[in-house]
Amino acid sequence: MINSASKKTKEFKVFDKKAPNTRLLKFLKPRSLPFVNDCFKNENNAVVGVFFQRLNKIFYVTFFSLMFMSCGSCSKENDEVNKPDDQEKPEVVGGDVTIFTTTGNRAYDFQRGAVDFSETSNMSPTTITLVPSVKYQKMNGFGAAITGSSCFNLMQMEPADREEFLKQTFSHEEGMGYSYVRIAIGCSDFSLSEYTCCDTPGIENFSLQSEELDYVIPILKEILAINPDLKILGSPWTPPRWMKVNNLTDLQPFNSWTSGHLNPAYYEDYATYFVKWIQAFAGFGISIDAITPQNEPLNRGNSASLFMGWDEQLEFVKELGPALEEAGLEVKLYVFDHNYNYDNMSEQEDYPVNIYADDEASRYIAGAAYHNYGGHFSELEDIHQKAPEKELIFTETSIGTWNDGQNLSKRLMDDMEQVAFGTVNNWSKAVIVWNLMLDSNRGPNRSGGCETCYGAVDISNDNYKTIVRNSHYYIIGHLSSVVKPGAVRIGTSGYSTDGIIYSAFENTDGSFALVLMNDTNDTKTITISDGSNHFSYPVPSNAVVSYRWNK
Repeated sequence: MINSASKKTKEFKVFDKKAPNTRLLKFLKPRSLPFVNDCFKNENNAVVGVFFQRLNKIFYVTFFSLMFMSCGSCSKENDEVNKPDDQEKPEVVGGDVTIFTTTGNRAYDFQRGAVDFSETSNMSPTTITLVPSVKYQKMNGFGAAITGSSCFNLMQMEPADREEFLKQTFSHEEGMGYSYVRIAIGCSDFSLSEYTCCDTPGIENFSLQSEELDYVIPILKEILAINPDLKILGSPWTPPRWMKVNNLTDLQPFNSWTSGHLNPAYYEDYATYFVKWIQAFAGFGISIDAITPQNEPLNRGNSASLFMGWDEQLEFVKELGPALEEAGLEVKLYVFDHNYNYDNMSEQEDYPVNIYADDEASRYIAGAAYHNYGGHFSELEDIHQKAPEKELIFTETSIGTWNDGQNLSKRLMDDMEQVAFGTVNNWSKAVIVWNLMLDSNRGPNRSGGCETCYGAVDISNDNYKTIVRNSHYYIIGHLSSVVKPGAVRIGTSGYSTDGIIYSAFENTDGSFALVLMNDTNDTKTITISDGSNHFSYPVPSNAVVSYRWNK
């Protein structure tokens, strides 16, 4: 392979004496010299023919990898699901290291390539060395929200197109390997209507509704057929309206989808609601891995919402935790599920830590979930330091008209830094973005919710076939393609400079993974070393690159 770290590499001209022109083959390693000399000695054969017959493995991989990389510009912005671009992709030549590359200009569109380990000594000043002995958090997975709107759009696709897209997204063998999804318990602001699973008063009236039965569950079944180990997190946007009150002092009925408080008189019934919802999905063969008690508990303004301060959630968890336990449900419970800055409510700061302080409640809690619509990801490090025994996961972020959400050249670098590395490098065990798929009108959505959001991908509602892949689709794909559930984030040492951000992992099968972004205007040839092997790869400017290799 081409190794920028080697200063001793020479150039040699190899030519056919009978040909009218010569061919320049650059960067042949010194160990290739003997057979080059043989070529010159053999005047009865075409030199180039002998050359290719005896070409060594290292140069073979490099040669075809460079050919492969040169075809990156054939991607186009709007793809059909079953035709990612207009030109036939070159065959990927296998190597020791699998590489995926995406650039903001789409010249590299999650393009797969490979390189071999270098057999020369490594003297590169741009070497990143993995330190497996330094271990951080174990990863749960990466994915997107499978909202009612996303499932509706997916169900409008031709079955073959939908299967292809879901394979590209969720298959570990044929795609990106998304491994974690979030779904709503009842409606969200990206549902076909406002509803809960018990709108008639009385918990005995619980039942799944059309959105689950006709859209969410069928899509989840198709995904699980592709990735049976998929993890699913459930979050409610609102309890049934008959469980709501205006405040905890007056306790007056509050018959509204938006805002209100959970009536303490219905804590037991609402805990049963969660149990019944989990059991109902289990009846369809769908296992729920985790839940949160309330989506964005400090947001009163969503089209479906509930205010639940940390003291209220503390009391409810003391009802919900035992209910899950008594039902024999091994489901993780993550509290909070809202912004880094606690919506600037000083009394709500350190929301999850305040709940952990109660021993009775804390025993049922796995950790806390966060969004990034306010504040900074450094809050994750702060909460980890205050409660290192508890987990952290990141469960929602969106792109939209407000942040130029379909402009990959702008969003890829920002979202990779803020969402992917900002969470993972600050102890988050999972990263989940908002809607997997919205249509070209940013819907279906609910009035009063987000009407300006884009999906991780957007599909044309003219034909339900043409897809635009946005930044969130790529940043999750770059993590999930090489970092598998159960992987441990590990330490690194060596090269560090502005614009180069990365994170390293060791998978359960012993393979290593590294995800890196180059937020500069120059190609950077980076050398990666695991202590035993090393390799180099020229990372394009404004690019994200994912690597995976066996020891």
